[in-house]
This record gives sequence, C-alpha cells and structure tokens, in this order.
Amino acid sequence: MSNSLTGPCHSELLIKKSRFIACVEPMADRAGAQACVAALRQAHPAAAHVCWALLAGGHSAAVDDGEPSGTAGRPMLDVLRHQDLEGVLATVVRYYGGVKLGAGGLVRAYTDAVAQALLDAPRIPLQTLTTLHCSLPYALEGHVRRQLIAASAQLLGVEHASLVRMQFCLPASAADALIRQLNESCHGQLAWFHP
Repeated sequence: MSNSLTGPCHSELLIKKSRFIACVEPMADRAGAQACVAALRQAHPAAAHVCWALLAGGHSAAVDDGEPSGTAGRPMLDVLRHQDLEGVLATVVRYYGGVKLGAGGLVRAYTDAVAQALLDAPRIPLQTLTTLHCSLPYALEGHVRRQLIAASAQLLGVEHASLVRMQFCLPASAADALIRQLNESCHGQLAWFHP
C-alpha cells in the first residue's frame, strides 16, 4: 500500500562546497508542483538549479533543471518510488560551490538529499476510495445520513426528486459492509445504481 506524507520534511547537504537543500512534501497535482517550484526559484534567485520530482495522481515528473540529463530529477523520482510514496513532490535547490561533481556524484548528491529528508518523515497510508450512488424514500434520508457519518463516508451530493438520490465515497475496504448494513437497516428500500 502506498503512503503519503503528513507535511513537508527537509534536509540540507554540503558536498564539495555545493549546497543541496531538499524538501519532500505532500502534493496533489502537477499544477501545484509547478507553483511550488516557481516559488522556490523566487526564494532562491542565486541558486544554480531547482530540480524536482513528482508522484501524484498516477502521474510522474522528473526535472533536471540544467543539470546533465538523468542526474537529478530521475534519481529523486527513484527515491520516491523506492519508498512507495504517492502524492508527493521532492525539490532540491542547489547552490553551486565551484567544484564539479561528475554524473555519479550528482546522482548520489540528489539521491542522498531526498533520502535524508525522508528519514524521519511522518507517513500516512493512502486508502483507495470508492463512490456509491443510491436512491431511497424521503423517510429514510435522516437514517442514511447518520449511517454515513458513523461509517466516515463523505457525502458528495444529494438530489431531491420523487426519491432522494445520494452520492458518497468511503474507503473501498468498507464499502461492502456499509451496503449490507444499509440494505438491512432500510429493509431493502434502497436502490443502488451506477451513474
């Protein structure tokens, strides 16, 4: 099961006079990642490179930002994958110290910077959510709402017509039990459907 982070975690390495400032943080999508990288560029105008890697929403990105191809973004992305993370952005700001590290040295530096930031990072397991849809008589709406709250389901929408139609999501592992419970407590008056 994949994990994400509860908040940002940081590290800083000094390697042959080059300074590597790493941050790994929760990130929902590429647009958010690009905004974060743009803010880092503004905060560190004298930095030689702002490299980053993203794993979010089934998408990935690895950006070397001027470092030799494959020496920064890809190694950072490999660390995120190796640690089974999802919904995270890793950034490393590099201040060049005047000594070339070579391709192998750069790979080690970017890998180590991200790995160090993740050493004590607080993680949370990601749960797969499923969305359910049902219709029910008006008289049962309050009862179903209470059952959803008790099951920690998130109500996504309610439509009132001849019947009440509800859309909600919850962890996939709890869906079957909630469906059984609602069917029993509502005496078979719920209709389940796919939109």
